[in-house]
Amino acid sequence: MAGDPAASDGAGDDDPGNGFEIPVRPERRYPYDEGVTYEGSTVFRLTPSADHGDAALVALVEAVLDAGPYRFGDYYDLPMPVYLVRDEGTGDVFRVSVRDGRVGLHVLPETEPAGLRAFYERLVGRGDTEWRVDCRTER
Repeated sequence: MAGDPAASDGAGDDDPGNGFEIPVRPERRYPYDEGVTYEGSTVFRLTPSADHGDAALVALVEAVLDAGPYRFGDYYDLPMPVYLVRDEGTGDVFRVSVRDGRVGLHVLPETEPAGLRAFYERLVGRGDTEWRVDCRTER
């Protein structure tokens, strides 16, 4: 499968790997006056080889989520579609976003590679294009 994901140092490498290995896990913090914040991040960016607009990608992501085994909710007051997703099969929780012609899989502290890989495989199976995957991290 073209575009198998691999970790990078944040430079956007497309080095093929054996899974959605998570190089940096965000740490949840609870500042007194700010609610919850995260330090560090890992985002897997999925870019279709064919040009797809955000509306088409949102429809594809929602079709994957609706087909299950997901429970999900979206954030209404953001400038882009963002979904909080729980994979009922793997138990993984992560965020999915759509922006600038890409789908982002945002790692949360509890996220494991199995849930990310399962979502990716379902997305590939439902779509009609090849996908490039790169991993962006922030420490």
